[in-house]
Amino acid sequence: MSESDAERLEKVTLRKVYLRLVPFCFVLYILCYVDRINVSFAALTMNKEIGLSAYVYGLAAGAFFWGYCLLEVPSNIIMEKVGARIWITRIMVTWGLLSAATAFVTGPWSFFTVRVLLGAAEAGLFPGILLYFHRWFPQRHRGRVTAGFLIGLPLATAIGAPLSTAFLQMDGILGMHGWQWMYLGEGLPTALIGVSVWFYLTERPSEAKWLTAEERDWLDHELAQERRRIDSVRQFSIWSAMANGRVWVLTTIFGGIGMAGVGLVLFLPQILKGQGMSNTQAGLMTAIPYVFGTIAMVVCGWISDRTKDRFWMLTGTCSCAVVGLILGAMLRDSIWVLAAFSLATVGFYGMKSPFWPLPSTFLTGPALAAGLAFINSVGNFAGYMGPIVVGYAKDATGSFEVGLYVLAGSSAIATLTALACALWMPKPVVEGKLVPAR
Repeated sequence: MSESDAERLEKVTLRKVYLRLVPFCFVLYILCYVDRINVSFAALTMNKEIGLSAYVYGLAAGAFFWGYCLLEVPSNIIMEKVGARIWITRIMVTWGLLSAATAFVTGPWSFFTVRVLLGAAEAGLFPGILLYFHRWFPQRHRGRVTAGFLIGLPLATAIGAPLSTAFLQMDGILGMHGWQWMYLGEGLPTALIGVSVWFYLTERPSEAKWLTAEERDWLDHELAQERRRIDSVRQFSIWSAMANGRVWVLTTIFGGIGMAGVGLVLFLPQILKGQGMSNTQAGLMTAIPYVFGTIAMVVCGWISDRTKDRFWMLTGTCSCAVVGLILGAMLRDSIWVLAAFSLATVGFYGMKSPFWPLPSTFLTGPALAAGLAFINSVGNFAGYMGPIVVGYAKDATGSFEVGLYVLAGSSAIATLTALACALWMPKPVVEGKLVPAR
């Protein structure tokens, strides 16, 4: 086969795979994140009605990460063994039902319990879908593919903000509060859509009847060749992958940004409402920074694939998060805080598309499943601290300023770690050859 024919086959095959898998998984992740962050909009009225202070709300809302982090690695290892179709279906149905059940909480303890169970139910979805993509897309395409999937994250806020605040307007209908309608209206459809995963997803390229035999053979060969190159450098077990220094470096970067991102997203509507906005206005204005985050994710994924240098892109985006949060603390009482938070959101979400392809440059198979889940679980546990810090600072000082500065500090740790990687760590891919893992 000539080089031009091979390039044409690659282009046609991966276009089919992209259009078949990425938009569907994109929808799943939108549902996932809407069900995760709708608590921030419910808090506009729910906190007073069930007796939650800002600190208790931050503690209980962040309790999601207890179950999530505890079961993330086991969940992804199970998916590696039983397959994506059955396991992602299980995840979506259980988390959708538990999200809907939040409508019936009556106080701090019931709210806390449901949040822990919700995290346990959702554990494994995000790294599981990433692992699934690694079975379908070669490394050189993963930045753009990850971006195409992860734009569901900022868009979930852009979509979920007006949707959630619209549900709040149903207050009093059938004797229920607006926040109760919100949980039911966003949780139950997730469980129903989860059932479709079983019928839609194809487990591996060799089973894809929607590809031609030539396309299936090419994709299987390409991915197998990539795995052999990685394994020829070093093969990791599940435990050695989680103990590897490069995995911990990536965990530090993701944890620093995760703490800042979660801390902001769960309190942004309240920050804006504190400027005199109505619930609806706060919901609509919350969407603005995430539009910029969506654009940044796509652009950064494309650039990192083209340059094959992901660490400098990580350094730049993490720096945006630091500057944006510092400016946000300074401008917290001004409408210009939206511009500052937009810059921070460019950092939070722009870093994800160059970041998540990195583990697959030195891990494969069950080790990759464990590594992806470990990075995500430990990083998200750091994210659990974000709402607690911001809520505690708000109760103690009456202002969000101190909490925002702490979030800027966590982003700074991620930035400095990424900078160290850019300066001293070998590029993961150099002219198609993998650098040995250290």
